[in-house]
Amino acid sequence: MMTANRRTIMAGAGAGLAVAYGLGSGARANAAQPQRKLGYAIVGLGYYATQQIMPQFRDCEFARLTALVSGTPEKLERYGEEYGIPVTHRYSYADYDSIRDNPDIDIVYVVLPNAMHAEYSIRAAQAGKHVMCEKPMAVSAAECEAMIAACRKAGTKLMIGYRSQFEPHNLHAMALAQSGDLGPTQIITSEHGFYAQPNQWRLERPMSGGGSLMDIGIYSLQAARYLAGEEPVEVTAMESTDRSDPRFASVEDRIDFVLRFPSGIMASCVSSYSSNHNNFRLHGTEGWLRAEPATAYTGHRLWVERDGQTQEINLPPPDKNQFAAQLDHLPQAIMAGTQPRASGEEGWRDLSIIEAIYRSAREGRAIRLPETLATGPAGA
Repeated sequence: MMTANRRTIMAGAGAGLAVAYGLGSGARANAAQPQRKLGYAIVGLGYYATQQIMPQFRDCEFARLTALVSGTPEKLERYGEEYGIPVTHRYSYADYDSIRDNPDIDIVYVVLPNAMHAEYSIRAAQAGKHVMCEKPMAVSAAECEAMIAACRKAGTKLMIGYRSQFEPHNLHAMALAQSGDLGPTQIITSEHGFYAQPNQWRLERPMSGGGSLMDIGIYSLQAARYLAGEEPVEVTAMESTDRSDPRFASVEDRIDFVLRFPSGIMASCVSSYSSNHNNFRLHGTEGWLRAEPATAYTGHRLWVERDGQTQEINLPPPDKNQFAAQLDHLPQAIMAGTQPRASGEEGWRDLSIIEAIYRSAREGRAIRLPETLATGPAGA
């Protein structure tokens, strides 16, 4: 973690933040850079893939879109034509494994319902392809371990789509939290939620693995962890779900959970499918920071209070937005032979904590978290 001086932090210059977090030129390959951008195959052509991810390739320096995978022929034709993807590079789920024979595909980006993440990531690794997988990484920590093992065996990289770890305001907040300028962190609050519309796969446990916690709540968990700069040792949780609401026949609505960290930091978090939240706040002994919206697609804002003065941090526009920066990061790691920032181990940690949150809510007691959170799964 970098140490930033007060003037840099309060002015919001953010100089060196990207490099300090392994996102800038320091993360790029040098002589090993290939003569071409690395090619992505997008697996699953739903809203997030087609409206948020695929348009970002135009701003990528190291990545390009080269293939599509979908079970809907109409989508393959429509987006294939829009992005200039030849028919030979459009795959159904039935012929998915033949991606191994396509040298234009270097990376597979799995953007499917949660329950399908493990299978399609593992099959991509078995086809010799590097893997980007959307969050949550899978529906259990055991599935995450299987994904990590498959990529390790194949010698391919595995990265999870934690886009907020590539967003400048979040990076600035992380650096500030670790700089010591606000004093030792005492309390973190992190709240994420929205009103979930009925009749979608996220409300069906066999596809989603859970409710709001597996979807929007993971942002609350992630923010608490990266602001604390350490792994929690204990969690206490409580669920509140109106089972008369047909949306929640098989998944939870709201979960409130508290994480205790080794240093004594306490993080109070909210995950909700019935109320709108998108913020985090950190209190140190000498000041505080607040982000709202904290992890949205656009429009991020960040405030800092120090010495009785509150100031909004105005960061310069980034060269790439969080989506393009994320898409470029994995090719950079592949070229440099380094571990990507948001690795499979990071996804495994979140699922391990999520399982403990669910257990605490069920059993009505605090759950001690495994010491391996700090070191990674066995054999990693």
